[in-house]
Amino acid sequence: MTTQRFARLTKALGLFDVYVVSTGAMISSGFFLLPGIAATYAGRGVVLAYFLAGLLIVPAMLSKAELATAMPRAGGTYYYLDRTLGPLVGTIGGIGTWLTLVLKSAFALIGMGAYLSIVIDVPIVPTAIALTAVFAILNIIGARESSRMIRYAVVVLLAVLLLFIVHGLADVAFSPERFPRDDSAFLPGGPDGLLATVGLVFVSFIGLTKVASLAEEIQDPERNIPLGMMLALATVTGVYVTGVYVMVSVLGSEALSASVTPVADTAERLTPWLPRGMGVWLMIGAAILAFASMANAGILAASRYPLAMARDGIFPRPLATIGKLGTPVLSILFTTALLALVLVLLNVEQVAKLASALQLLIFGLINVAVIVMRESRIESYDPGFRSPFYPWMQLVGLFFPLVLVAEMGWLPVLFTTGIVAACFGWYNTYARSRIARDGAIFHVFERLGKRRFAGLDRELRDIMKEKGARAEDPFDEVVTRAAVIDLPDHQPINQVISRSSSQLAERLPVTRTQLEDMLLRNLQAGGTPAAHGSALLHARLPDQDESELVLVRAAGGVDVSAYDDLQRELTGDSLRAVFLLVSGERDPGRHLRILAQLAGRVEGEGFMLEWMQAPGEQELKEVLLRDDRFLSLYVSQDSTSHELVGRSLRELDMPEGSLVALIWRGGESIIPRGATVLENGDRLTIIGEPDGLEQFAARFRPSPAV
Repeated sequence: MTTQRFARLTKALGLFDVYVVSTGAMISSGFFLLPGIAATYAGRGVVLAYFLAGLLIVPAMLSKAELATAMPRAGGTYYYLDRTLGPLVGTIGGIGTWLTLVLKSAFALIGMGAYLSIVIDVPIVPTAIALTAVFAILNIIGARESSRMIRYAVVVLLAVLLLFIVHGLADVAFSPERFPRDDSAFLPGGPDGLLATVGLVFVSFIGLTKVASLAEEIQDPERNIPLGMMLALATVTGVYVTGVYVMVSVLGSEALSASVTPVADTAERLTPWLPRGMGVWLMIGAAILAFASMANAGILAASRYPLAMARDGIFPRPLATIGKLGTPVLSILFTTALLALVLVLLNVEQVAKLASALQLLIFGLINVAVIVMRESRIESYDPGFRSPFYPWMQLVGLFFPLVLVAEMGWLPVLFTTGIVAACFGWYNTYARSRIARDGAIFHVFERLGKRRFAGLDRELRDIMKEKGARAEDPFDEVVTRAAVIDLPDHQPINQVISRSSSQLAERLPVTRTQLEDMLLRNLQAGGTPAAHGSALLHARLPDQDESELVLVRAAGGVDVSAYDDLQRELTGDSLRAVFLLVSGERDPGRHLRILAQLAGRVEGEGFMLEWMQAPGEQELKEVLLRDDRFLSLYVSQDSTSHELVGRSLRELDMPEGSLVALIWRGGESIIPRGATVLENGDRLTIIGEPDGLEQFAARFRPSPAV
């Protein structure tokens, strides 16, 4: 199978962007429209239903965060299910998520029409269809919310809702006589009614994990995705629970169940003191802002699923066509046509139930995907965030969605079953012959003597290379203490391995012969990463904690004619850089991340030229170091660094997390120690965090490299 490469998206989104996207995707119809419908089933217990729905999404959130930090790729749920459970389940997940987004957008458009009807006497459904056409045009011409606009919209929305909630809680606490006494049963439908309501209001939270589809564009996804989603869930659960409590307390469960604009009706009761119903107008404005943002973003996100599936061969290729304005016109039209059909055929309650049922199924599959990835034991599966309480968290996340769907009634069950059956039929009749890949599930089967799919392992290794080393990985330290072998003459690869094994054996609990045999066996087995005139040989030892590295520069080239696989990997390039890495077996992820970082440096533009022109050992190592993680500094009596002359390393005021890793003095490399005294002419290689190095550079401006 040939992997098709696409341009990667720019990482421009930070923690606050993750937070506002997740928060903004949740607060819309679930708050402004759904509480009235939910109250018909749960009465005053609707508050508990919202709390339980927020609680039950936690397993899916944690599982989605783990998958997103392991595979930060655009496509979200579709990509994860396709790569873990295979293209059949990927088809179900992709089409299911697409339909969920369509249904949630329809829900938002119905809500927007309902609140607009308070201002203007218009029919709700035709208004929603007209708004669908407007948003379709906006998406086709390329209009989409910028990150700044999303931030402003969410901040304004949260501020208005905070005012609504604080005002409502204060009035309920201090002026309860103003509101009707509610003597209805807490849960008129009993436990079954509560579970059905939890399933119904679950739609309010399904936007939480939508941000995972933007993982490719998020800075430091291993931190920002899980943290941003957790903060968003805590915020929105608090808003829903306290906000719905205010609605129930102010209107009473009977009046609430009859309202399609519960927030506006509650605001009218709360703010009679404001002139000309300004409280109601404020909430109407907030609702329309939330609905418009959700509907437009929903159409934008939903239209990308047919695009992604068409690229993979699951949908017809024309849906992957990009128009003159840079947007997938056919995919947008296809999506909005389905959205209009949903608005005509289904009422608001059916839309909410079907969206929730489909999303519950998909969240169950997401939890299964994490179990499969963990049990596949693919070493290149290396999430920066791991879901706690595995596998119990995932098993809970699989069990409860099935229970909730079953409690929601026959229509959601039949609809979900029908969608799965339709996806199965579509995959077997159309997509199967056009797809040449399998998921991680086959790596689980391999442990039972079945086949595996090596392409996924290669894809995950490519992802590791793009992600690079983690902050806690000792990549810089491994490079700076690496042994260096400079070969002026042409030599066979076996001799290079023998010399390198001698160097490594001095630092490792293994003999030269044992290490040499291990490296040669790995080389003979094939699969040694090699490209652009470089090769990465590696091995792992059971009784080793640290990683050790040897750098080999071969000016005359290295003869690899005895190894066809390696020669084929080099595609005719002369082998001039050989890296030999040995790590322990206890942390295979760290070993692979260091290899991936080396591979990433080798593939950088101009690497080989810098490698061959580096005048000495220190400069050779600096070619490999990450530019933002090291600083080269000359100590000179004639520069701002003159105050360092005669001082020991332990006396230096180094930024936190920084250290002097190398000292080059008189043509020789000196191992830095606390008692080492700096001399005029020393060249220091300092490694550490970018911020600390910038502070150090500001104090002692480094001279340009000689």
